Amino acid sequence: MRIVSNTVTYLDGDAVLEGFFAVDEDLKGPRPAVLISHAWGGRDEFVMQKAKKLAELGYVGFAIDMYGNGQVGTSIEANAALMQPFMEDRALLQQRINAALQALRLLPWVDTRKIAAMGFCFGGLCVLDLARSGAEVMGVISFHGLLQAPEAHLQKPIRAKVLALHGHDDPMVPVAAVQAFQAEMTAAGVDWQLHAYGKTVHAFTNPVANNPDFGTVYNEIADRRSWITLQNFLAEIFA
Repeated sequence: MRIVSNTVTYLDGDAVLEGFFAVDEDLKGPRPAVLISHAWGGRDEFVMQKAKKLAELGYVGFAIDMYGNGQVGTSIEANAALMQPFMEDRALLQQRINAALQALRLLPWVDTRKIAAMGFCFGGLCVLDLARSGAEVMGVISFHGLLQAPEAHLQKPIRAKVLALHGHDDPMVPVAAVQAFQAEMTAAGVDWQLHAYGKTVHAFTNPVANNPDFGTVYNEIADRRSWITLQNFLAEIFA
């Protein structure tokens, strides 16, 4: 195994974006790829490490840049300011993540017939909106993601299988939001799953999350269980 990684520049209109890819160069030929959408803080070390872990599993990992120029927030306020334009304009969000998908398709190791997308927190919403945009991806996986649907005119037939990995006690995604998401997926005829982890709040996969008052706390057990579930899901959709 020889994991190599680097950044690659791609465009969404005038926005210059910096993706990060990881791949095992000892493998030969095209292979499945997984797009990784970051949390509200930007394309940070956390998602780049996920890209490398996916490369170790034999996939192409591609950590995308939703904000441009590799911007990373340094505080709750800065993170919120970076995320808010996309929360207010879901058409922009869908356009931006579809630009990342097209950039991923151009990487030389990618089997373009076998692409999935995963995301964390805000990134979970991004990959769900990728599916809602009608993009040709085989599956999307949301880790402690925001679940709310965009406006009706932004929802196209969903082609992907959907997996949502959710902390039951997540204060940012209350029970009513989960129920609305389940109803949305069912009405759309989607092959969907939702795994809820008890005694688990937001950001449960992030080892540095430790803010109970804000509702973001790492949970080692839920982190391990959700990663195993992800691997099983990818093995199923790429079989």
